[in-house]
Amino acid sequence: MIFYAFICIYPDFLVTLQRFLCVHIHAYATHMKNYIEKANHIVIFTHVAPDGDAMGSSLALKHWIGKKATVIVPNAFPAFFNWMPGADQILIYEKEAAKCDPLIAEADLFICTDFNDPKRIGPMGEKMLANSCPKILIDHHLNPMDFADEVHSHPEVSSSCEIVYRLLTDEGLQPSVISHQIATCIYTGLMTDTGNFSYNSSAPEIYEIIADLIRAGVHKDEIYNAVFNQYSTDRMRLTGYALYRKMRIFPEYHLALITLSADELDQYHYQPGDCEGLVNMPLQIADVHYSVFMREERAKPGTPKSRIRISFRSQGDRPVNIWANEVFHGGGHANASGGELFGSLNYAVKLFEESYKKYIKK
Repeated sequence: MIFYAFICIYPDFLVTLQRFLCVHIHAYATHMKNYIEKANHIVIFTHVAPDGDAMGSSLALKHWIGKKATVIVPNAFPAFFNWMPGADQILIYEKEAAKCDPLIAEADLFICTDFNDPKRIGPMGEKMLANSCPKILIDHHLNPMDFADEVHSHPEVSSSCEIVYRLLTDEGLQPSVISHQIATCIYTGLMTDTGNFSYNSSAPEIYEIIADLIRAGVHKDEIYNAVFNQYSTDRMRLTGYALYRKMRIFPEYHLALITLSADELDQYHYQPGDCEGLVNMPLQIADVHYSVFMREERAKPGTPKSRIRISFRSQGDRPVNIWANEVFHGGGHANASGGELFGSLNYAVKLFEESYKKYIKK
């Protein structure tokens, strides 16, 4: 907790720590290789609502390990990731539980990427814990839960894909050849988890990695186009509605808030990923340094309350992860964090209005 508070107050410290990491992240790569060589049925998990880093880190490992590894995600990923190498082989638990459950029960190794708590993979979390086989955690979020046998947890780095890259190029793995497929997956995670390198990306080592990925055949402009320039008409109209009708500005605190209810999302035929990046847009306004976006997910059968997904963004020396953690049960990086709660959207807005003055620098 002391480390957590320290890096929230002094985010530039992360750059120095990351440089230290470049030398020392490799210490346990050989251990990971030994686990993988001994296993015959590996399941790779990543978190609910998979983003680019979740997709990239899990698929990069899948390509490196080969046929004995299966990637399972809790629910559908955005359609603009369909092009990623290996995306067509991913199993979606929400749709294919009957196929996934035997794989989870029979697995002799789990690799968990881009999440720090079994709850982040939904119902699969309990089933994973019920299997006593070894578990490897590869993640960059703060305060990982104690559930894995081997932990590569580095909140000081840009993304889980960066950790995967460093592990796969470690001398303990003799070092691995980064194929075009692996490089493409890793670059996607690096790009998306830094807002196209607009935050959490000040360490020069990140750009050394990018250079290596480009040498491996990555076409960075094509990846950007595939992720950010393939939107539907409904998504564009939803974005316009959100900015014109639903954005509130708090000028004294340099803060913006956007909220979208489940009914509003339905009006624009919302699909997973349609709100990706929306939280960043208010930061393009002069003198807006903080942005918060709240999205309501309608209550599922058997659950009485809606889930409110909350995203936080900020610029410069203005951390938002303490706010996300203490008020909305989340966390993340100093300038890019998330949280959630179960209840009404009005309740979430009420908590926001009661708390923002405490956590924001005027």
